Formats: sequence, C-alpha cells, structure tokens
Amino acid sequence: MARFIFITGGVVSSLGKGLASAALGALLQARGFSVRLRKLDPYLNVDPGTMSPFEHGEVFVTDDGAETDLDLGHYERFTGVPARKTDSVSSGRIYTNVLEKERRGDYLGKTIQVIPHVTNEIKDFIAIGEDEVDFMLCEIGGTVGDIEGLPFFEAIRQFGQERPRGQCVFMHLTLLPFIAASGELKTKPTQHSVKELRSIGLAPDILVCRSEGPIPEKEREKLALFCNVRPDSVIAAQDLKSIYEAPLAYHREGLDQAVLDAFGISPAPKPDLRVWEDVADRINNPEGEVKVAIVGKYTQLEDAYKSIAEALTHGGMANRVKVKVEWVDAEVFDREDPAPHLEGFHAILVPGGFGERGTEGKIKAAEFARTRGVPYLGICLGMQMAVIEAARNLADLGDAGSEEFDHEAGKKRFTPVVYHLKEWVQGNHKVERKVTDDKGGTMRLGAYDAVLAEGSKVAEAYGDVAIEERHRHRYEVDIKYREALEKQGLLFSGMSPDGRLPEIVEVKDHPWFIGVQFHPELKSKPFDPHPLFRDFVRAAKDNSRLV
Repeated sequence: MARFIFITGGVVSSLGKGLASAALGALLQARGFSVRLRKLDPYLNVDPGTMSPFEHGEVFVTDDGAETDLDLGHYERFTGVPARKTDSVSSGRIYTNVLEKERRGDYLGKTIQVIPHVTNEIKDFIAIGEDEVDFMLCEIGGTVGDIEGLPFFEAIRQFGQERPRGQCVFMHLTLLPFIAASGELKTKPTQHSVKELRSIGLAPDILVCRSEGPIPEKEREKLALFCNVRPDSVIAAQDLKSIYEAPLAYHREGLDQAVLDAFGISPAPKPDLRVWEDVADRINNPEGEVKVAIVGKYTQLEDAYKSIAEALTHGGMANRVKVKVEWVDAEVFDREDPAPHLEGFHAILVPGGFGERGTEGKIKAAEFARTRGVPYLGICLGMQMAVIEAARNLADLGDAGSEEFDHEAGKKRFTPVVYHLKEWVQGNHKVERKVTDDKGGTMRLGAYDAVLAEGSKVAEAYGDVAIEERHRHRYEVDIKYREALEKQGLLFSGMSPDGRLPEIVEVKDHPWFIGVQFHPELKSKPFDPHPLFRDFVRAAKDNSRLV
C-alpha cells in the first residue's frame, strides 16, 4: 500500500510546487522506490482544455487522452512515469461527478453537501491505484487560504486521519522574501501561512522555503520553532540556473532524507544520482550555442509553450549545445516581411494553436524556412500552415486555406486543404464529431499510432517505421491533395495505420523541414530527449556552422 505525500503551497502562487513535487519523485526513484504524482486543482473548469493559454499556460495531454495541468509535464519529465487521466482532477470534475451521482439517485435521497459528499469524492480520487506504487505524491493547486481550495484541504485532512499512523506526510512550500533595505530574510509570511494551514487542521511535517539564497541557521531554527517542525525538515529551495538542477539541489538540502525520516523509513536506501549528475553536466557545460525562433501567438506567456521550450533544452543537451530560444509574435508577419526578424536564427519552430489570429504570419515563417534552407519544425497547426504554404506556392492552389478559420459564411471561396475532422478510428471503434459539438474534450486526444515511410528523415530520426505519439487537434490535412503536393516535393512521410490521416510531412531536398500533426514535445525528457527535437537541434547546430 502506498505512502502518501501531500504538497501544499502558501504565501504566493507560482513558487514551484510542481517542480518540487517532480524533483522529490525523482529522488525517491533514485533510492529505488516507485512513485506516481497527482495534481488536484481547485478551479471550477472540468479540465484546462477550454482555457486560454494566457489563463493557465499550456495544456498537457496524456496517452489516454486527458487534458491536464502543465505540472503533469514536470512530473513526466522528471520521473519518466506516463501520466494518466486519474492523475489530474479539478473542482469542476469533482462537482460534476457528485451531481451526476445525485441525478442517478446514488445518494438515496440524502441532502448533498461539501462534507461528506464532495470530500469523499476527492478522497476516492486520491486513493486510485494506491496499491501500484510505493509513494503517491499529491499536489494541491493554489495556496492555503484560497476559498475554492478548502474542500481539498479538508479532504486531505480527513484522509490523513483515516489512514494508519505514519502513512501520510504533509509538505508545505512557502516564500522567504529578502528585504534589501534591512538586509533581512523574513520568516513572518511563512509563519502566517503555517498558522493558516494549522487553523484548518493540517500540520506540515516538512517546510520547503523558496529563497534567493541559503537560509541562515538562525532563521532555520526560528522557522522550526514557530512552525513546529524539526530543524532538519526546513528545506531551502534556492533559485537555480536550470530546473534540472533541482533534484541534486534538493538532495543536498536533505529533502528526500527528511521525507523518509518523516515516514520512519530507516535505514534509507542510498540514492543513485548518476542520471541527474549527467543531466546537470550536459546543461551546465555546453560546447556551443544555437538560436531557435519560436513563431507563435502566445509569446507573451512562455508557459503557453512550456513543453516545447523544455524539449528544445533536452535536444540541446543531447547535442551538447545551449539552445537560445527567442519568441517571435506571428502577428508581426501579417504586416511585415519576416526576413529581417528571422535572419540569423539557426532554426525555426512553429507550434500549435487555435483560431485564425497569427496564422498568415506562421505561413510566412514556413515559407521563409523552406526557401532559405533553414531547419523547420512545425507542430500541429505548425504542420498545417506548412502544408497550406506549400499548396499555395508550390502546388498552384493560391486560395488554399483551413476550415478552422475560413468557414464563415460570406468569406471568399477557398480550397480547404485543412478540414474539420469528423470521424476517426480510436482503438477498435469509430469516433464521430460535429462542428457544433461542445469544445471541451471533443478533439482527437491522446496517443495514436503512425506508420513512417522507409528512408524518410523521420524514420531515420526514430530509428523505426512504427511510432506512437500524442495528439490534440480537431482539424486535419486533407489527404486528397497528397499527390499534388508530393509532386512538388512535400512528402507525406507519416500516416495513420489506415492510411487516411496525414501525421507527418517533410520537404524533399531540404536540410531539415518536418511538420507533425501530433505533439512530440509531450514525451521528451532530459534523460531521454525526443528524437525529433534531438535531430532538429542537431540540424540547427549544423546550420550554425554555415550561417
């Protein structure tokens, strides 16, 4: 039966609970334990699938088709454990489940209340799969004191009380601000945060304190005294040059040992940290630098493309180079020539997105990369824009467009090279969708197989002709234009097993120009870079020698 670690946050948001959870999971793995990580989010959306990236960052997608919080990406990147639908839940999903049960009559006429019905639903979710691993790490989104988080805090309080003594540990992440004017590191915000936590029945066993530098022994003892934790359970989480230094940094601070001590696990297995030592060496000792332009529409918020940025970093580590990413707003190219903005970059990446805004700029970026011989990686919408560019400029389809943004009545006539996907095969059954369907959870989501063309660049990258990748889209390149495009050098080098859906295109006689309908960034890890990002950065490295 699993031991449970509950990770909460206080003082302010965005302190790095997800990263701390992921790093702790990696450290427990290094000691030989099996782990699973879970995220419980208090917002009322059923999932983040319909949220703007400006609201909540990127949407991470699991193999089984769940649209989840971006923290699950951290969990996967640090532990290599594939996330599942049962690893992410929101208040919206919890309340939906409760109300569906009420409508069915499952509660036998009882009055439905937050306690016990909502908290019981949360506890049932937490316990899913508990017999599969040694440790279950559950991160509670938001900060203590948030009104929407109260049912989750109450649920984990009850869970801890109901389990045998020593089966649950509570870890609280807070901020230690440094006041430059007085030259002091202030512990009072953390004291107040712990006081708030204790007022709802939760007492932290471990304090993880974000700070710009080390915690002096005097402040550490003060925190231990006023927050009622052991001094060696006050863990400093200092600012780092790279998030991939976190496992080693937390180990030096004694986080994994403090957790094992809290559970009474003694003697503790010694950790094998060679993987993370290699990761740190590769990221801190690059042998060169490449510049990559990401031409997108959510460039004001880097979290919108979090997995892409991390996958590029992994590709750089595989090639012993630092990848310097610059964010370029695709809308600029609607008005201006892209050349002055893109010259000097060693490679160009066009990521996914939804809606018409910025699409013409992405098409121009694809044209620049194709005609200038610059390595190009188009992901999801980035592939579709590359196909539309080739259709317009190579296959004599000057009115080529997409139903996603050209279907409105009264718009000029166009050739729908990209169309709304109405049906596809998932496993052993057919899935059907209409344009008028609800938006949430209705896309082609999760892992699907693809078959690669022998001798293609993608087959060379993967070292195989059969792959499985994660999807998140509702529009698809129309296969009926394949012949016309392939005559002009745009090869359909990856297809769905039934041959109906294009998965990958690449430009013949180009150094490296690949578009993929799926999201390879979601499966990349620092110790196992995705082959497409590895080869994309390698192509950028080769190009850097020519620029």
